[in-house]
Amino acid sequence: MREASVQFHDELPDHAGLREEVLRGLRARPRRLPPKLFYDRRGSELFDAICRLPEYYLTRTEMAILRANSTALAPLAATPTVLIELGSGASQKIRLLLDTLRPRAYVGVDISRDFLLQSTRRLAADYPWLKVYAVCTDFCQPLQLSCCAPELKRLVFFPGSSIGNFELEEAARFLRQLRALLGADGVLLIGVDLKKDTRVLHAAYNDAQGVTAEFNLNLLRRLQREMGAQLDAGGFRHESFYDDKLGRIEMHLVSRRAQQIRIGHEVFHFDKDERVHTENSYKYSVEEFQALARRAGYDPQSVWTDADRLFSVHCLRVSRS
Repeated sequence: MREASVQFHDELPDHAGLREEVLRGLRARPRRLPPKLFYDRRGSELFDAICRLPEYYLTRTEMAILRANSTALAPLAATPTVLIELGSGASQKIRLLLDTLRPRAYVGVDISRDFLLQSTRRLAADYPWLKVYAVCTDFCQPLQLSCCAPELKRLVFFPGSSIGNFELEEAARFLRQLRALLGADGVLLIGVDLKKDTRVLHAAYNDAQGVTAEFNLNLLRRLQREMGAQLDAGGFRHESFYDDKLGRIEMHLVSRRAQQIRIGHEVFHFDKDERVHTENSYKYSVEEFQALARRAGYDPQSVWTDADRLFSVHCLRVSRS
């Protein structure tokens, strides 16, 4: 069967490490939980639904940019290339690049094991000429990707403006870390959300159907499912807002009343309206992101935006200086 053509590598850190990260976040003041917790199977399904919402402009705008600039993108794979996608999710955008670039191999990297296998198997079936690899890991950690043939040029695709989830210095550190994966001749193609009208941003992260709220609350339900946490997920509500001074969307879970969360022997007491910070999404101007890229050791090559300048896609090469 065609499914056998997906070579799967499970490099996900052990469960104990994630549990300790959760406990540290709940002990902290202010409290916070790592956004990678969003992406179990249910969370990945919810995020896929978010990407189809009318308010959530990011996915359709990025896809439109890639589609409109296919001719300019084609030379990126002029030499034999392996295309590596970080946070592959449902693997929709990558199809545009596969059709345009026709790389020798594709590596999908994601933290959600079941969702990764499902999406890469579909790709393998739809692109029988392509070598498909699936690597389940936390891509925030240094990546080796031994499955990549050393003779192939590496093109890393980091879509969806996930770079915005990092604090500014963390983003620079992450980009520097990627240089080792890219090698001297590699290329980074990265989606970056742009600064814009606050009303557009607010709608994108507070959709009318409540899917983003369910996505945020699923984080608590995952603690129940996987860590045996004793809590009332319905006792919290989703809150998201844009901080103009910091240039970022913040997502929080807010306690509706005085209550507690118990994980193992630890009990965490919450006052009414106390928050757990679950995610940031920084927005950049084109110039701000290019300055960040240069600081991280890249030479900006090209940038493409939509007509309304909602979103941008940047092509970066590792600096030779």
